[in-house]
Amino acid sequence: MSQSLLDSTDVTDDALTDRVRVFQRRRGHRYSVDDVATAWVAIRARPEASACLDLGCGLGSVSLMLADRLPLSRVVGIEAQAVSFALAQRNIERNGLAERVTVHLGDLRDGALIERLLSQRPGGFELVTGTPPYKPPGSATPSPDSQRAHARVELRGGVEVYLEAAVRALGPAGLFVMCAQAELAARVRAGAAAVGLRVVSRVDVVPRAGRTGQLFSVYGFVRAVSGAGSASEPLIEQLVLRDADGTRSEAARALRGFFGLQSNPDEPVSLARASLRVGAATAG
Repeated sequence: MSQSLLDSTDVTDDALTDRVRVFQRRRGHRYSVDDVATAWVAIRARPEASACLDLGCGLGSVSLMLADRLPLSRVVGIEAQAVSFALAQRNIERNGLAERVTVHLGDLRDGALIERLLSQRPGGFELVTGTPPYKPPGSATPSPDSQRAHARVELRGGVEVYLEAAVRALGPAGLFVMCAQAELAARVRAGAAAVGLRVVSRVDVVPRAGRTGQLFSVYGFVRAVSGAGSASEPLIEQLVLRDADGTRSEAARALRGFFGLQSNPDEPVSLARASLRVGAATAG
C-alpha cells in the first residue's frame, strides 16, 4: 500500500487498545468483535506466552493486542493479502512494536513457510490464533474489494486449513485459539479430530440476551494425546454482548475494559449484572 493511500480519506485511525492504534480502510476489511474476543480468550489462557503465531493476521489487530497485553511475547503473523500485509506492517511500526511483532507475506497453507518459521522456534509456538473467513464459496457473493472478499469468503479455505496450519506450528503444550461462526461447529469438530486436536474451551458470543442463536464461538484447542483415555469436558462460557433491552452488557463493557477502552459515558447503563456465565459442558 502506498503512502498516498494511507494518507487518503479511505483510511481511518482507530483505537485498538488504550496503548495501540491502527490504520484500517474505511471501505475495506475492518477489525471487529471476533478479533477482540479471539485475542481476549488467547491472552487469558496463556498470560505468560512468549512465542505466538497469528494465522491470516489481516491488518494486525489480533497480533497487536497479543503483543500489547503479553509483555513477554514475540508475535509472528502470516498474511496473504498484500493490502492487509502493508497495513499490518504500518501498524506495527506506528506502535513501536517492530522488535516484538513481525509479519510475513504468504499463505498459511504453505507448509514450507511454517517450517521456516519453526526453524527459528524449534519448540513450536506456545500460542497460535486465527480468525478464518466464514462463508463457503458459492454461499455468498464475494465483495469486489479483494480484502473484504477474502476476509468473508473461504477463497483460500476455511476452518480446516487453519486447523491444519495450527497443528504444524503448535508446540507440544501449545494452545490454538480460533474464532468460527456458529453454523460451522460440526466442521470445527471434524477438522480438529482429523488433525489430532481436541477442544478444551469454547466461548459462545451471543448478540443479545433472551434470543436464540449466537454470532460465533471462540475455541481453544490442544494436541490430542493418543491413548490418554477419555478427555475432560471442555470449559464452555457464554459472552452476551447486549442485554434484552439492547443496552451494552456488563460483560461487553468488561471486554472493552480488558483492553483499557472506556465505554461511552452517555451510553445507557446495563441493567443486568451477569452476562458472562461459566459452566462445563460438551462442545455442541
